[in-house]
Amino acid sequence: MNGTLILADEAATRAAGAALARVLQPGDVILLDGPLGAGKTTLVRGLLEALGHAGEVPSPSFAIVQPYDDLVLPLWHVDLYRIAHPSELAELGLDTVLHDGVLVVEWPGHAGEGAWPPTALALSLGVRDDHARGLTAKPGQGWEDRWPPR
Repeated sequence: MNGTLILADEAATRAAGAALARVLQPGDVILLDGPLGAGKTTLVRGLLEALGHAGEVPSPSFAIVQPYDDLVLPLWHVDLYRIAHPSELAELGLDTVLHDGVLVVEWPGHAGEGAWPPTALALSLGVRDDHARGLTAKPGQGWEDRWPPR
């Protein structure tokens, strides 16, 4: 994706998550970066709703890992904001879901350099002066035909 996709409001952010859900495959890693309040969890809510989750979607800030194993495509929503050192990641067992599901990681930079596979889709959300969100992407290997979702 060249440039930035403008997401005018919360509904547009959820719709972007739903569009992403339509192209996900087992083993995908989605990295979500951006400041507090940029809409990372809102995007994940749209993604999970599109995958069939009907319940609440809390931010995993305190739990760190929020698994959604009951979906057709299992998804783990991870928030690394409170991770103090990359060595703590080994305890989380994040690779477990990648056999048949998807890993969505907020604050991926807390994992350290080189922690994520070259196949990861890196998304960055930012708040614009008009309060809309800007979504930019760095698609990893294998995303050429899937990003941006159509």
